[in-house]
Amino acid sequence: MADIMTPALGESVTEATVARWTKKAGDAVRKDEILVELETDKVSLEVAAPADGVLSEILAGEGDTVEPGTVLGKMSEGAAAAPAKAEAPKAEAKPEPTAEAPKAEAPAPKADAPKPAAPSAQRIATENSLDLSKVGGSGKDGRVTKGDAIAALEARANAPAPAAAPAAPRELHEREERVRMTRLRQTIARRLKEAQNNAAMLTTFNEVDMSAVMALRTEYKDVFEKRHGVRLGFMSFFVKACIAALKQVPDVNAEIDGQDIIYKNHYDIGVAVGTEKGLVVPVIRDADEMSLAGVEKAIGAMGKKARDGQLALDDLQGGTFTISNGGVYGSLMSTPILNAPQSGILGMHKIQERPMVVKGQVVVRPMMYLALSYDHRVVDGQGAVTFLVKVKDAIEDPQRLLLDL
Repeated sequence: MADIMTPALGESVTEATVARWTKKAGDAVRKDEILVELETDKVSLEVAAPADGVLSEILAGEGDTVEPGTVLGKMSEGAAAAPAKAEAPKAEAKPEPTAEAPKAEAPAPKADAPKPAAPSAQRIATENSLDLSKVGGSGKDGRVTKGDAIAALEARANAPAPAAAPAAPRELHEREERVRMTRLRQTIARRLKEAQNNAAMLTTFNEVDMSAVMALRTEYKDVFEKRHGVRLGFMSFFVKACIAALKQVPDVNAEIDGQDIIYKNHYDIGVAVGTEKGLVVPVIRDADEMSLAGVEKAIGAMGKKARDGQLALDDLQGGTFTISNGGVYGSLMSTPILNAPQSGILGMHKIQERPMVVKGQVVVRPMMYLALSYDHRVVDGQGAVTFLVKVKDAIEDPQRLLLDL
């Protein structure tokens, strides 16, 4: 017998929830085949079979809370992982024929065998979907006659309608459904509420003309993808614009620790990603040292890991600033909640054409609302507005990013 153990869950993670068993007790399994999925506060983990064998016992059921080292179940190692091939039955020797074989007795008629019917009765039954096996025959040897078929039709027509069945209790369930929150969703709820309770959170807004970035992207996207193997998106421009603004306004890249303020001299940018299980924020580390192509590759890789449930705890920890793009879902404006203990988060939104006054002329421009939520305990209003203006200037004139202005 071999124990199926809860693996190490990562730094500061002390317990997990059994989300789903992929096998049942008694099922044959192969080595490295996934047996059970666990959910922690931040990521999902998969536990694989240590060897070929049979899952003999499940000790931790779905929904149970387990700690590292807890025995989840037991399996029999070395047992056949697939049913053995059955041996072909040996041919039995045929008995030698006797001088006179006994005559086989005619099988007794089955009680539910269809009753004989006259052709006219059969025709009526076919045309009216009548089951003649349930019709009593008045003819010779119980033969169903035409009259028997007609009488059965009349009896069916005059039979009272069946009483309506009482409403099934499931009708109530169709109006509402109770589902236990996943551990990830519980953590999201708790952390967001803590951010509201602990931080002096405030949001300031601005709008940015996306014309220059869109034109630059249109002109170079094919060459960029061919050269770097990744598509040129808008997020990399905003990551670089935010880093430039963070260098100008370091308060937004700081955090409070007790009675101290910790100023970060590195720029690890969290990019919010929506998944089926909830919102996660993988971190792009040292994004200030990356090119636009490097940022796009890192975002693409983290997004894929998030959707596949392959993010590690280290991918989600240590961010200094977060960017959330609600525009991909159609959001026109929002007030994003801080990703504690960070002091700032930028909310991007839907690009929408709007009439704007440019040099005395009304022109149509692709505009996006920007929102910066910040912790007013660390960041003053002037710093927050300055930060957002720096981001706006960098996006509207992307050459500034290249010239580090």
